[in-house]
Amino acid sequence: MIHYEPVIGLEVHAELSTKTKIFCGCSTQFGAPINTHVCPVCSGQPGALPVLNKQVVHYAAKMGVATHCQINQLCKSDRKNYFYPDLPKAYQISQFDVPICENGYVDFLVDGKPKRVRFERIHFEEDAGKLLHDEGEGTVVDFNRCGVPLIEMVTKPDIHSSAEAKEFLETVKTTLSYLQISDCRMEEGSIRCDVNVSVRPEGTEELGTRVEMKNINSFSAAVRAIDYEVERQIEVLEEGGKIVQETRRWDDSKVKNLVMRSKEDAQDYRYFPDPDLIAVEIDDEWMKQIESEIPELPQSRFDRYVNDLGLTPKEARTLSDSFEKACLVDDGAAMGRVSARALANWVLSDISKYLNDKQMELSDTKLTAEKLVAMVELIEKNVISGNAGKKVLVKLFETEDSVDQIVEDLGLKQMSDEGAIEALVDEVLAANSKSIEDYKGGKKNVVGFLVGQCMKASKGKGNPKMINQMLAKKLAER
Repeated sequence: MIHYEPVIGLEVHAELSTKTKIFCGCSTQFGAPINTHVCPVCSGQPGALPVLNKQVVHYAAKMGVATHCQINQLCKSDRKNYFYPDLPKAYQISQFDVPICENGYVDFLVDGKPKRVRFERIHFEEDAGKLLHDEGEGTVVDFNRCGVPLIEMVTKPDIHSSAEAKEFLETVKTTLSYLQISDCRMEEGSIRCDVNVSVRPEGTEELGTRVEMKNINSFSAAVRAIDYEVERQIEVLEEGGKIVQETRRWDDSKVKNLVMRSKEDAQDYRYFPDPDLIAVEIDDEWMKQIESEIPELPQSRFDRYVNDLGLTPKEARTLSDSFEKACLVDDGAAMGRVSARALANWVLSDISKYLNDKQMELSDTKLTAEKLVAMVELIEKNVISGNAGKKVLVKLFETEDSVDQIVEDLGLKQMSDEGAIEALVDEVLAANSKSIEDYKGGKKNVVGFLVGQCMKASKGKGNPKMINQMLAKKLAER
């Protein structure tokens, strides 16, 4: 029986977070009423001339540097000709033979094992519009998305499973967020991908006939689409059939794909240099500026969190996969008042739980590194308890109030005066003589009960550590 190996290549499209479109001054804001962010340029009116947005070039090159690409400091724009209702010019301005970035790679882990996927190219291009289908009422073309800037990242056929594809996509998404060049909002279509799949007998080098799948709008959908197509191709081959090169549309609701059209090749698009746009030149000074803006990237942060903070790989991954969470820890630790480990503990537990429950990003809240540090300081100085810190944290997410103000308003300051703690413990011991006898009889677990009684008597404000120490002292004396 022949065993087959999947061979997968991805074409990942990411919307860039510029304020205006790639060739005109229209807004890129998501969610506007249909056909309100449109002008003669992006709607393809005769005689309208494009002007390239410099920020798009900057962002594309930035992604190239972060993924070890060769940057072509002299490149051009090309017309990719095809007809579709959401493409008013009947061509898309993209890049063909001289893309801005070539021959890069990203490294990541799959089930704890290192994996490298190479980029064939990264280029910039304009997005098309969007067809809004209303069953029974026809179709509306919304041109708001026309001209929104994209980068397309095309991999080599280095991926051999849906698990590897998912980890690669997560790595790309995290890198984009670290560079702050895309908002990475999957629900708004900020990242989309096309998948190319073929299969070949294990141990052979020759590539099989590939099939492209479109309409994949989430990473989990990419996993389902790949698994389905691999199984479909193997079934065709085992039944004696041949794989046809074609484009298929993925239907995630039905978990199947359907033929859209026979696969086009580059010549079908009749690429040629856009005559309305001059060549793009990135001089050495501009290149140095781009390189200087590359932050510490996810894999480096992951390694540092494991080696320096002693986090488990799972904890380090949770932190390093989120630019916002990683910055919260690192920016807070840089203040030098509390440890990075203490901050990481809060981010990995209560902060992550709150964000997950509320389906929010850190940027949607009022929490800052300064406020988190201030809260942890109060806990470490025994001004408030850890449980009180949880109450403070909720307010920090939702209000602009300072930590001190929240503690004051909620009356959360701990009782840490030694004389007051001693009086409290004496009062509880006097009211619980049986517990003292039980303790003397060897029932050491009554200490927990006595601590609880002390906390109850202090209305939760007693310093638990001091109460424990005072109880131990008093019981030993008896």
